[in-house]
Amino acid sequence: MNGKRVRPSIRDSLLKSAVTLFAQNGYNAVSLRDIAKAAAANVGSITYHFGSKAGLLREIYARHTEPMNARRRELLGEARRISDLDERLMAILRAYVVPAFISSSESDGGGAEFTRLRAIMSAEGNPDARAIIADAFDETSRAFVDAVAECLPGASRESLVWRSQFLLGGLYYTLINPERVTRLSGGKAEGDNREEAIRELVAATFASFRSLSEADAEPAPVVTKQRKRA
Repeated sequence: MNGKRVRPSIRDSLLKSAVTLFAQNGYNAVSLRDIAKAAAANVGSITYHFGSKAGLLREIYARHTEPMNARRRELLGEARRISDLDERLMAILRAYVVPAFISSSESDGGGAEFTRLRAIMSAEGNPDARAIIADAFDETSRAFVDAVAECLPGASRESLVWRSQFLLGGLYYTLINPERVTRLSGGKAEGDNREEAIRELVAATFASFRSLSEADAEPAPVVTKQRKRA
């Protein structure tokens, strides 16, 4: 080895700069010129490598989400072979949550930054971004909801989807703002402790989903008709 640092390629520099700018300012407010300037490149480099700003965003999502989704599918397949429904549900939730934390630590460009980008993309509602997000996550998300449904016979699809949405929100905020947990707990909980965060998020979501089955098992209230007085 000669000790020289390898300069990242123009393509990688554009991707890294775009992640940072989108996470800071949103998709709509960032121009191709902004990205090119941050990467010390020219606008033509973006169109050459990615075709458009939407093409650049699609590549960002592919780079970050494809390994995570592949790991989720692998763990989900293992979880679905567990016979006990409560144990299976717990394993399914870990299959969804754990890869997001691993990806957040190990993906190029910084996981918390990409998670912040995802949250902003979802909030902005740009049509291109929405289509890219759907392509990246919908198939895996449907498989996750299907697997949870197998553990909770009788639970409505709409309730399962709502609670999976709450899980996603909790996952976003836990990754983006871990210091809030440390601050509000007076230091008794460490927000950046990955294992602790996974354990608490999975436990809370398990209780949320499990309550659907318990609600279904409760008898409906009996409504008695009052006799009319003559």
